[in-house]
Amino acid sequence: MAIPLKRPFKTALRVAEAIEDILVRVETDAGLTGLGEAGPTAVITGDTKQSIQGAIEDFIAPALIGRELEDFDGLMEALHCALLKNHSAKAAVDMALYDLLAQSYGVPLYQWLGGRKKRVITDITISLNETPEMVADSLDALCDSFSILKIKVGKDGLDDAKRVAEIRKAIGPGAELRVDANQGWTPKESVRNIRAMEDMGCDIALVEQPVPAHDLAGLRFVTASVLTPILADESIFSLLDAEEVIRTRAADCINIKLMKTGGIYQALKICGLAESHGVACMMGCMLESRLSVSAAAHLAAAKGIISMADLDGPSLCAADPYEGGPVFRGPDIFMPEEPGIGIKLKPDLSFKEASF
Repeated sequence: MAIPLKRPFKTALRVAEAIEDILVRVETDAGLTGLGEAGPTAVITGDTKQSIQGAIEDFIAPALIGRELEDFDGLMEALHCALLKNHSAKAAVDMALYDLLAQSYGVPLYQWLGGRKKRVITDITISLNETPEMVADSLDALCDSFSILKIKVGKDGLDDAKRVAEIRKAIGPGAELRVDANQGWTPKESVRNIRAMEDMGCDIALVEQPVPAHDLAGLRFVTASVLTPILADESIFSLLDAEEVIRTRAADCINIKLMKTGGIYQALKICGLAESHGVACMMGCMLESRLSVSAAAHLAAAKGIISMADLDGPSLCAADPYEGGPVFRGPDIFMPEEPGIGIKLKPDLSFKEASF
């Protein structure tokens, strides 16, 4: 399924002009249908469209067909033991199963997960471009009522700090700025660039994943060397990853993404760990459409430890093949009353599906 973007999405790692996700449909004998979606982001998760479809059709589906929804923990164990890694494929099936589970109880997913928040507030991503274009995009975002901007950097060294300073100067003091380097700096560059932003009065709320994902020692060095909070993203896929980051104090906070964790089931474990240590979490997304981002929004609405959201995927899309579910209106995500995730495919559309 290809959904065009309003404008190219540019980071230190890639450029994309459309969202190309795999849709998963899971059906029960009782006639319920759960939907899930996987976003192939090979430069981060290693997952491609072909690997996601193959993982679902050849490994995950055979492991789950014939099992009972009531044995949900057994389903989740079978899902995560079906094959190693392939987090995005697991995430798509996981969210479809949670959709079914909440539907079977007749409640929205966020309520089944124990949440009561009716609204989630997201930031909006400002893609990595030349400074004048990023300034213009930031001003446009403010005109669209966004008050939290996530600025992509990571390619131009110290010029990144100057770019952020120009954006702050243009938008004024009212908006919150988050900076995302997408692993684009070395540890020493990170400290230099972040300190420069601090000295320039950029008033940055956080810096996300400044160094390569595997370099936890470098991430810890950056966290200890700057005043600005550091958010770990690509460094954390699993509960074990989160435990190591928290144990070593490699970052101040954690970005949870379903495409990294393999879905809601494992994400809940990371939430529990973070809560026990008082570590704030962001609920994030890859470049995904409204289906999978809605599943993430349900989790964000359910868990108090998730105090930040980067769920702007639907706001970047030029089309929407879905109906129902959470309502995305500028920075506000209003949670639905429909059972489950609440998302349905528009009846007049058809596209390739990975279904079972």
